[in-house]
Amino acid sequence: MKSLLITNGHLVTLDANNRFIENGSILIEGNHIIDVGHFSADKYKADRTIDARGSLVMPGLINAHHHLYSTFARGFTPPGPPATNFEETLRNLWWKLDKALDAEDVYYSALLAIMQAARAGCTTIIDHHASPSCVDGSLDQLERAFREVGLSGCLCYEVSDRNRPGEGIEENERYIRKCQDAEDDQMAALFGLHALFTLGTRTLDRCAEAGHALGAGFHVHAAEDEIDVQTTMAHYGRGIMDRFLDFGIAGSKTIFVHGVHFASRELDLLRSTNSMLVNNPESNMNNGLGVAPILDMLKHGVLVGVGTDGMSSHMISQARAMYLHQRTYHRDPTVAFGEACEILLRNNREICNRLFREPRGMLATGQLADIIIPDYVPFTPLSAETFYGHLLFGLSFTRVRTTISRGEVVVDEGRLPHLDEDRIRARCAERSSRIWSRIS
Repeated sequence: MKSLLITNGHLVTLDANNRFIENGSILIEGNHIIDVGHFSADKYKADRTIDARGSLVMPGLINAHHHLYSTFARGFTPPGPPATNFEETLRNLWWKLDKALDAEDVYYSALLAIMQAARAGCTTIIDHHASPSCVDGSLDQLERAFREVGLSGCLCYEVSDRNRPGEGIEENERYIRKCQDAEDDQMAALFGLHALFTLGTRTLDRCAEAGHALGAGFHVHAAEDEIDVQTTMAHYGRGIMDRFLDFGIAGSKTIFVHGVHFASRELDLLRSTNSMLVNNPESNMNNGLGVAPILDMLKHGVLVGVGTDGMSSHMISQARAMYLHQRTYHRDPTVAFGEACEILLRNNREICNRLFREPRGMLATGQLADIIIPDYVPFTPLSAETFYGHLLFGLSFTRVRTTISRGEVVVDEGRLPHLDEDRIRARCAERSSRIWSRIS
């Protein structure tokens, strides 16, 4: 079994005792961590030794909600007048972009974004996919990209009625079964839904029946914009969470995304069903959608995570945006700093560990060997009391020197040595140009 030894690191374990170990070492065998702490370099014979050179060493980050297919939107302006509301943004940009993707576009857009995630120290991504022109097998294209880079992924297809009723149900069913039958735990699956305002009763019935038969959780946008709340109430006389409860969508393996317009009563329903909520602050700001009641969610006992929603693949910047967003909204300089860091480092870990068999998110024996070494040597004291300041004001602006995912070095001195990065970027530039032309 292949082994890897990390030495001379400032270890931020995030373990049960929240240990900070100066000049510490980590032994990895296969996919898992075998030993963490102080031990002599000659205690173990490893196939490779990485000298952390005094830099901080910590668990790989987790993105709890991404849209990898959005990669080729960077810099693109859709034809026609600018969108003035959320529905126009969906119709004029995102629903045109996802419909323009073919199978290779799906693969390359995912490949590039996953490479960027690895460079930013992210080792697990929970993705929400849509590509109406190539639904069948689209999740296999995403998996192909994950396996080539080496990260872990939890995938789903976004079912809606906007192109044809129930589009994507069969793809979710097929891929969930594939993951359930797989021998490894690199890939997992949820049952994807878009949002209530694009899902009719018949489709929700079919999705609920299929998801429950498979024992799967769901991954769905909820209360992102007022249109979701208003349409659901106008058509069905129900609130967002009431409607989901009608179909048994809520539960311990279900992720509701955004929650900007959830009322207090709906937060109680999230908690009572042990459901998960993932907010995406940069995306909400970009779309002008308001501020999610993050602090109220936490007070209600909701498990809140953070994602990028396709805006980027950089997770620390999302935690930084979350805390700044909350402070601006509440006009209170005392709130959300610790909460945002906890959401990124601990809540995302708990969300992930509900969906995968292999535990991750700590530097501890038996954990999946997802580890990052940022190019960051602390120049002020680093401890449990000061780490969050280093995270948001130091690590947020620091490149990741080494990313280890599932025991494999996928980023080495800032490069992905197993991939032809220049060829991939050139290929992505060609494909994105063609996509833009098709949309225009």
